[in-house]
Amino acid sequence: MKIGDLARLTQTRVETIRFYEKEGLLLAPGRNAGNYRIYEQSHLSRLSFIRRSRDLGFTLDQVRALLDLSDDRARSCCAVDEIAREQLYSVKRKIDDLRALERELTSLLEQCSQGTIADCRIIDALAP
Repeated sequence: MKIGDLARLTQTRVETIRFYEKEGLLLAPGRNAGNYRIYEQSHLSRLSFIRRSRDLGFTLDQVRALLDLSDDRARSCCAVDEIAREQLYSVKRKIDDLRALERELTSLLEQCSQGTIADCRIIDALAP
């Protein structure tokens, strides 16, 4: 398949596919007689793996590590578990940060008296 087909099937931009190739996450495909890149099922599977990993918030380095681990099917999955644990910790930390942000914004809005900008507690809180 051509790069546009691969992009459509994985809902990935062509530029992103080329970026993954440049980063070594996705092997460069062979070319046909017309010098077009021709992708195979293995490219589709690997790109789908990358996309799903990125959707779950894994960094490029984590995706690279997961890909390396997935290529060695006989290996223990302890390293995979550790990467997933790191990501879960990161997600939980972000959730905590978002909850704190929610509390702060809620507090600011509760202090709003619907008066003038001169009396606006939100503007006061944002000012240096």
